Amino acid sequence: MSLVRRAAPDDAAELLRLRQVMIDALPGSAPGTDWHAESLPTLRERLASDEDFGAFVVDHPEWPGALAALVVGTVDYRIGKAENPHGKAGFVFSVATDPDARRRGYARACMEELLQWFRERGAGQVLLTASPDAEPLYASLGFTRKPDPMMGLML
Repeated sequence: MSLVRRAAPDDAAELLRLRQVMIDALPGSAPGTDWHAESLPTLRERLASDEDFGAFVVDHPEWPGALAALVVGTVDYRIGKAENPHGKAGFVFSVATDPDARRRGYARACMEELLQWFRERGAGQVLLTASPDAEPLYASLGFTRKPDPMMGLML
């Protein structure tokens, strides 16, 4: 039996807590959790109804009601190309493990479930941004570094 389960709307606050753990570890991240209250209703709604939004979690073994790890991704359509003619692409945008639950294989188990979920939805590729600490995990799952010069704009 897998420790991993699909996240439910009742997990939303814990997903935000673990996402904040990930954000806080990023260089140059903005501190603070004021945005959680505004994000919570939308996250609950997405967890309840969005078939293209996948969140997989492991419950914390020592803290009832808390999560030990999460991965979150979406399936998007992009115009096809030679490597992915149907244009469905998975994008992983949150992977976090509670500091007290690290080195137990939880992130790997969650990633394996998310990758299977992407396959079931017909995604021909999966993209993510890797921190140096997480890169060995992703490489062991078959991810390779791309020369993509991604840029961003906040609207």
